[in-house]
Amino acid sequence: MKKSERMNQMLRYINQKQQFTLQDLMQEFQISKRTAIRDIASLEELGAPIYVEYGRYGGYRLLQQMQLPPISFNTGELHALYVAMQALRSFSSLPFQVSFRTIHEKFMSALSDKQRQDIENIQHRVSFRHTEQIRDSAHLEFLLMAAVQNIVIQITYANQRRTTDQRPSSAHTNIRTIQPITLYAMKGYWYCQAYDLQKQAYRVFRCDRIISAEVSDIEPLAHVIKLHAKDTHSLWEPSPHAIPFQCQIDEAGVELFQQEHFPSMQIIHVNESENEPAQMLLVGSYETYELDFIVRYLAGFGKSIKIMEPEMLKESLRQYYMDLLDHI
Repeated sequence: MKKSERMNQMLRYINQKQQFTLQDLMQEFQISKRTAIRDIASLEELGAPIYVEYGRYGGYRLLQQMQLPPISFNTGELHALYVAMQALRSFSSLPFQVSFRTIHEKFMSALSDKQRQDIENIQHRVSFRHTEQIRDSAHLEFLLMAAVQNIVIQITYANQRRTTDQRPSSAHTNIRTIQPITLYAMKGYWYCQAYDLQKQAYRVFRCDRIISAEVSDIEPLAHVIKLHAKDTHSLWEPSPHAIPFQCQIDEAGVELFQQEHFPSMQIIHVNESENEPAQMLLVGSYETYELDFIVRYLAGFGKSIKIMEPEMLKESLRQYYMDLLDHI
C-alpha cells in the first residue's frame, strides 16, 4: 500500500476510533513500530489534532473529529467494485430496490478514460453463470431492516400450493409472527431466517411467498437480538418425532453438500487413525412430513452417498429412482 493511501485510511481509522495506541496502528495496517511513529508525525503535519497520553495506559487521543477528504478508490478497488456489481445483475429483486442500470451509469461516468477502458475490457472477460432469480420478492428491504433493527413483524405467508397464474390462493395462506434475523440468496430464491414466535422455533421463509409484511407491537426477544448470522443454526432443534438419518459420503458429495445444505444436517468424520483416512458421514434428521423433500435432496448426490439408516429412507429413495425409470 502506498503511503498516501495508507495516510488516507489511517485518518479515517483514528477519526472513528478517537483513542488508539501504536500497537493498534501496527496491527490494523501491518506496519512496524518505527513506521507507525513516522505516520503519526505525518498525520500531525496534515493537521490532525493528536494528543499524546503518557503512562502505563497511555497512547494517543484525537482532540476533535476532523473533516475528512472525499473517499477515493485505487484501480484495484474500482475493478473489485465493478465485478461485485456484475455479480448482482441476475437479481431482479434486491434490498432497497436499487437499479443496476442507474448505478452502472453513475459508476462509469465517474471514471477516467483509461479506467473506463479497463472496465470495458473486464466486462468482456468475466461473467457469472449462477442461477437467475426465479421469482421477485417484494418485501426484501422491509425484512432486512426488521432484522437490522430487531423488530418483530407479522407476515402473510403462502404455502407451496399456488393457483394456475402462480399467485397464491387466499385459502393457502397463513399469518405468522416472526423476528427476522438474516437474509440470504440461494439457487434463484431469497430466504429469510427468522424466529417464529407462534412455533417458538427457528424457521426459514421463502421471501417470494411473503405476500404482506407489517410491524407488530410485540417486543423483540432478547435471545434472538444477541444472535449473529453465523449463529442462526443454534436456533434449530428437531422435534421429538424427527427421524435421524446417516449416509456415507465421498469427497465429491462433500462439495455438493457445501453448495447446499440445511441446519438439520452436518458432515462428521469417524474412525480416523494414522494409517487410514477418516470416514465421512452425512448425518442429520428430518420430520415425518419432510420425507419427500429429504428423498429429493439426497437423490441429488447420485453415487456420492450411500444411505446407512434408516431403512425406510433407503426404501423411499429406491422407490424414487423406480418412479423416475417409469417416466423414461
